[in-house]
Amino acid sequence: MDRDLPKISFHGATDTGNVRCENEDTFHICEAGSYGLIADGMGGAAAGEVASKIFAETAKKVFNGRMQWAEKETLLLVQKTFSLANKEILSHVKHYPQDHGMGCTAELFALCREGFIIGHVGDSRTYRVRNGRLKQLTKDHSLVQDLVDNGVITLEEARQHAKRNVISRAVGVNDLIKIDVVTGKSKAGDLFLLCSDGLTDMVEDTSVSTVLEDERPLDGKPRALIDLAKSAGGKDNITVVIARIFE
Repeated sequence: MDRDLPKISFHGATDTGNVRCENEDTFHICEAGSYGLIADGMGGAAAGEVASKIFAETAKKVFNGRMQWAEKETLLLVQKTFSLANKEILSHVKHYPQDHGMGCTAELFALCREGFIIGHVGDSRTYRVRNGRLKQLTKDHSLVQDLVDNGVITLEEARQHAKRNVISRAVGVNDLIKIDVVTGKSKAGDLFLLCSDGLTDMVEDTSVSTVLEDERPLDGKPRALIDLAKSAGGKDNITVVIARIFE
């Protein structure tokens, strides 16, 4: 690893939740490659699980043997992961038409010398805790987010909206995929959270922040957040990846 690159530690966990029979979420972490991801599958039956795993496997191929740690090269790897996974999922559907409608939302976090890069599609989220403040870095690609942006409903109303799980963008649905990219500087002590909507639909940001900032070991925080979501109902699969930046 480039000596100019900050040290990073990843921890993750996933759970089926209390209601679903299958877990269509996937996560992958690679400290050697300084990247981590989550993907939340959709499509029902086994199709959603296949889509999320295709995204994870695509990232492994794209980032395999990563040698460049500059922002430009890292950005290209993030974009390539999303575009190639999109093609792979569409190709799968052509061969298995019974899986039509499958796809996934995805968060891909990668460290570079200049800071960090996040690729984002769908209603999974990436947050950062810095100096005790939790900040959502991504914006949901969803019907209710559009309603909030247009002033039709409030954030609180969005949490209870009957169509809050209707997404407007996903990986593997259309031939062309539009990716949100978030970049920024990283600082020692920063903590990043990647999570599926199985967490954020069940747990308020204030409760998430409390867990992220408490004294428990870092490797116990993903499971603690999942347990919170399950205690609140656990209506969906729940996946959490946490990354901590060190000196």
